[in-house]
Amino acid sequence: MCTTVTFGQEKEPEEFKSMYLVVTTLHWSSDADADFSDWKKTEQEYFDKVTSKNDLIAGSGYYTHYFTPDNSELVLVSLYKSWEDIEKADEVTDKLIDAGWPDEDARTAFFEKQGSYYSAKHSDEIYTTYPFTKEVNTESTEPLLFYVRKNIASGLGGKGYKEFFENIVMKNKYIKGFYTHGHRWGADARDRFEVGVYDSLGDIERAFDENERLVKAHWPDEEKRKAFFKEYNKIFSGHGDYIYTSVPSLSK
Repeated sequence: MCTTVTFGQEKEPEEFKSMYLVVTTLHWSSDADADFSDWKKTEQEYFDKVTSKNDLIAGSGYYTHYFTPDNSELVLVSLYKSWEDIEKADEVTDKLIDAGWPDEDARTAFFEKQGSYYSAKHSDEIYTTYPFTKEVNTESTEPLLFYVRKNIASGLGGKGYKEFFENIVMKNKYIKGFYTHGHRWGADARDRFEVGVYDSLGDIERAFDENERLVKAHWPDEEKRKAFFKEYNKIFSGHGDYIYTSVPSLSK
């Protein structure tokens, strides 16, 4: 396992063990003749026969464009307990594919169909998870919104992330879940992500208002509040915002 550099140089709890996120950004095919009507049915078959049965994949999900710069993109996220599991999971996947489609012609036809939904363009990134997590706790089978904030680590220090997380994020009733992770392998070593989970776009807006209320409640003294955020705002030098919607039946 690698040593994780967390937000604002906060220390990890001793019991926390970082995991690995493999994030593949796919793009819908631009072929005018492509038929997307049974995309979910096809991916559901793959999920049921392969992903759901691969115990080395600790978690997985598909997330489609809601508000992002590119409406052709969808994101496949897979979670692993270790780097070794990433490599071993591929071997298990190969065996499950052979078992799921024992007839070679049927197997070839299935994967040609699955591949027809996507363009050749895609990118892969690997991240490590951070301990600032608020697990989603819901019985709903409806899609959820994932508001992704892609931060750029400033390299200028800063502090206070743990205090903000515990007293603002964890207490915000509109934030159903919250996850943090950062660069392990990919294009930009400065990448630090915060992912908030919400029931609706309205709840994202209400969460911002609730954050303001919680901030004033936790730091009622204006001067102390300003002093805290002077240091806190040094952690990141900028960010981008993306909103995706989940596909519940393709998640584990």
